[in-house]
Amino acid sequence: MTAYLKEKDSVLLVEPTYGEYRLSCEIADAEVISFLTSAKDDFRPDISALTNQIKSEKPKILFLCNPNNPTGYYLKRNEFEKILSAASESLVVLDEAYISFVDKAWKSEGYIDRNNLLILRSMTKDYALAGLRLGYAISREEIIDVLSRVCPPWNVNVIAQKAGVTALKSKEYLEKSRKSVFREKRYLESSLEKLGFLCVLSEANYFLVKVNKAAELRKQLLISKRILIRDCTSFGLPEYIRIAPRSHKENRRLIAAIKELVDDK
Repeated sequence: MTAYLKEKDSVLLVEPTYGEYRLSCEIADAEVISFLTSAKDDFRPDISALTNQIKSEKPKILFLCNPNNPTGYYLKRNEFEKILSAASESLVVLDEAYISFVDKAWKSEGYIDRNNLLILRSMTKDYALAGLRLGYAISREEIIDVLSRVCPPWNVNVIAQKAGVTALKSKEYLEKSRKSVFREKRYLESSLEKLGFLCVLSEANYFLVKVNKAAELRKQLLISKRILIRDCTSFGLPEYIRIAPRSHKENRRLIAAIKELVDDK
C-alpha cells in the first residue's frame, strides 16, 4: 500500500470481502470507498453498477478478491474484462488466493499487458502451508519494480522457499486435494440444507451458511462440542458462518453437532 498510496488517495473495495484490505488502507490513511453486494444476489456484484462507480470515483486502487472471501462468488472472464476496462486509471489488485479451488478457472495472467493489473496468489492454501506465509505476485516489470522498493529485504525465509519449491513438484497432491475438497463440500452443503439451513452459492472451497445468530452458534459449538467455526460478524455478516471442508470424519462430527443443537431447540 505504501508503494502506491498517498494520504487521502481513494481505494475501492467490493464488500463484504477480506478484511485486511480495509485495514491496510486505514493504516495508509487512504479513503476507502465501498461497493456493497447483497444477499438477495448471493453476494454477486452488479457489474454494470460496479463499473459505473469505478468510472465515477476513479479510485487509485481497486481490490478484487476472486473467488471472493468469504462469499465465494467467482467473477467470470467477461465480467472481469468489463471491470478492468472501467478501471483503466486505477491499479487493479486481483487476489487469487483460492483460485486453485475453483473448477475450470480462467487464466488471468494474459491481462497483465493492460499495464494496471497486479495478481496476488498464495501457496499456503494450495499446499496446506499456512504457517509459512508463502505467496507471490504477477504483474508487469514496472509495477513489480515499484513494489520492490518497499519490500523488506528478507521477506520470505529460506525454509518457506524450500518448502514452496518442493510443493510445486507434487502436482498429484493438489489434484487429489481438489477432488477431496469438492466431494466434502457437496456433503456439507447437502447435509446442512437437509437441516433447514440456507447455503449461499459458492464457487470456492468454502461457503456461507445463514444461521441467524452466528456468534451464538459459534459459542455453543465451542463450549459444548469443542468445535470452532468461522463467525462472519467481522465481515459485516452477523447472520452467517463460513465453512470449508475438512476430513470426512471431521465433517460428519460437525453436522452431528449442529443437528443436535437444532433438535434441542
